[in-house]
Amino acid sequence: MFETSPRLEIYLERIKQNAQSVAKLCHENGIQIAMVTKVLRGNPEVARVFIEAGADMIADSRVPNLRLVGEHLPGVPRLLLRMPAQKQAEDVVMHTEYSLNSSLMTLKALSDAAVKLGKVHKPIIMVDVGDLREGVWPENLVPLIKEAAMLPGLDLVGLGANLACYGGVIPSVENMQILIDARDEARRVTGLELGLLSGGNSSGLPLLASGKMPKEINHFRVGEAIVLGRNVLDRSPWQGTRQDTIQVVAEIIELLEKPSVPIGDTGQDAFGNEPEFEDRGIRKRAILNLGRQDVVIEGLEPIDPGIIVLGGSSDHAILDVSDAHTPLKLGDEVAFYPGYGATLAAATSEYVKKVTL
Repeated sequence: MFETSPRLEIYLERIKQNAQSVAKLCHENGIQIAMVTKVLRGNPEVARVFIEAGADMIADSRVPNLRLVGEHLPGVPRLLLRMPAQKQAEDVVMHTEYSLNSSLMTLKALSDAAVKLGKVHKPIIMVDVGDLREGVWPENLVPLIKEAAMLPGLDLVGLGANLACYGGVIPSVENMQILIDARDEARRVTGLELGLLSGGNSSGLPLLASGKMPKEINHFRVGEAIVLGRNVLDRSPWQGTRQDTIQVVAEIIELLEKPSVPIGDTGQDAFGNEPEFEDRGIRKRAILNLGRQDVVIEGLEPIDPGIIVLGGSSDHAILDVSDAHTPLKLGDEVAFYPGYGATLAAATSEYVKKVTL
């Protein structure tokens, strides 16, 4: 029995099984895979099982996470997913080998840092193929590449694209071809190889599994499909993976029978929302020592299917446990399978204990 709650339980062997399955799919199709530790805050034990499972590099959006990976796994290639801030250039060059970029000014800062530190940094230039998050518009790519190619200390290794994050645009043969065409034009004009084509994140796996991913795409950045075993396009289970890899566990600190509808006039809650309630009569309600400061409450799926998550406040999650399959008492723990947002928040919260199993 653990003494600390709330906690995030990370099942390493289950994650490793998922990682092996996804790595096999990628490698059989000639695709390198950067496995993403971001959702678990760069946990070095997770990074280790990723490497054991066949990851070609470790990716994360935060430099401190990648620094931690480097301390525990020296020599492992690291990719920074969030485009660097200019003031961060030295840390980026010091603690990563690759980074995603779309700004010439940032590339100049990385160049200065690389020269100063005596290193060679490998930018991947991002192209916006329709999702409208990061990336240069295709017709603006060649001028950027031409200038960046002259910067010392940089090795422009290829291009990348991001999909299904901001605009929700699904990877397709058509938008992958935009990336390929942009690379071919940049090659023609500059003579650079630009051999790496990073076709996206977990959202590209369905296209890959269908056999329709263009063969020129040779690099993926995959996190959620491995860590949570989900098809990120609809959150259904991803083939060959398990979904019991992560659990959030919290303790019952109040257990009382109460009405299911508040008494009195209501206004906004603490977060500016106007909650709605279903009148189900008197119900047994549990309050947990876990709140919105720690987790996305709506992203918690109780492992006991008889439990209903009603909502929560900064410090509390509120459950209807009247129909719990296992009778509960004060001090008992309740476990959940978290979605992506809930996992990310719990991994980031200083108030949630992280346990690897």
